[in-house]
Amino acid sequence: MRNSSVKRAFKYRFYPTDMQAAELSRTFGCVRKVYNLALTARTDTWTVNGERVSYPQTSAMLTAWKKTEELAYLAEVSSVPLQQALRHLQAAFTGFWGKRAQYPRFKSKRKSRASAEYTRSAFCYTERRLTLAKLAEPLDIVWSRPIPNGAEPSTVTVSRDSAGRWFVSLLCEDTPMPLPATTNTVGIDVGLTALVTLSTGEKVANPRHERKDRERLARAERMLSRKEKGSNNRAKARTRVARIHAQIADRRKDHLHKLTTRLVRENQTLVIEELTVRNMLGNHCLARAITDAAWRELRTMLEYKAAWYGRQLITMDRWFPSTRLCSVCGSITDKMDLSVREWTCDECGTTHDRDENAAVNLLAAGLAATACGADVRPQRESSSRSGQSVVKQEPPPARVGFLSP
Repeated sequence: MRNSSVKRAFKYRFYPTDMQAAELSRTFGCVRKVYNLALTARTDTWTVNGERVSYPQTSAMLTAWKKTEELAYLAEVSSVPLQQALRHLQAAFTGFWGKRAQYPRFKSKRKSRASAEYTRSAFCYTERRLTLAKLAEPLDIVWSRPIPNGAEPSTVTVSRDSAGRWFVSLLCEDTPMPLPATTNTVGIDVGLTALVTLSTGEKVANPRHERKDRERLARAERMLSRKEKGSNNRAKARTRVARIHAQIADRRKDHLHKLTTRLVRENQTLVIEELTVRNMLGNHCLARAITDAAWRELRTMLEYKAAWYGRQLITMDRWFPSTRLCSVCGSITDKMDLSVREWTCDECGTTHDRDENAAVNLLAAGLAATACGADVRPQRESSSRSGQSVVKQEPPPARVGFLSP
């Protein structure tokens, strides 16, 4: 039995000709200009008149802008990416009005992502040959992986990153095939010394991709700081820094993809802990290492891969004391410093590896929460009438995401 269809983006690198690069760069600039003009118009109208401007109104503004002498160049590129920019702005305002996002910000030439989105009317895709509107020749794409048989792209997004690399992303309808069912279950505890520790006792070392290239990155940034602002040499130095960052990010993403795919393939049920990474980054001693570990990205990959392939992913409450809870007798020890990697339970005398004990507790509590089928509060300490501390054993709350195969 197959899962319901989902939209998946297939991203490839391509190498444009000089004419294609010039046309796409011009399109990126026009997309940014239209977005900023529409944002200014909507902001001014709300500030002066207290009225909201809709997408059809900004679309009419775009038509008027093209007829002016100052903005006549907007008519020289494909109109579809410009209309898509207005739709993206409308989506940004919808999120703001729904209190799901902050107020839309202006696009910067240097800091914002250079991209343009084409809908079906603005590109031609046949037999792995993609030709965009206003371009005479198809793009030279490196087809690193196949598109699902019979899939037709609904939108195509062309982008250029800060390192000067060109990418094209094809959005297609796909129906992932669930993996064969298995009885294996695993608890996953993330960390810095070991990226993940499994309830089976296995530890996956943290590659520390950023630390390996820290010296090379620092040298490139020092060279950038010495270049005169606005010069060509400074632009070249900025590209060198961006390339190092891109290499670090690519290695990190490749490692996380391989790890999460293996975990999803081998286990039917996976239990992880909900971590507020944004709050943890307030610890300036660990912020750099936490960012390099990319815990949030690892969890995101587990979530969508479990949904695609018919696996069960359970997310435990972040207040669950998985580290301080003895997995043998169930007693909770006092506050434990991060430097403590092994500890001995005062009640039963069992010596625990900190991370492995946490993974075992996560798995047990996640399975218990799934079995009871209801939200229950985490373990906590309460005082008895005699004044002695009593530990109340309750399964923790959990959020379960499951797609049956």
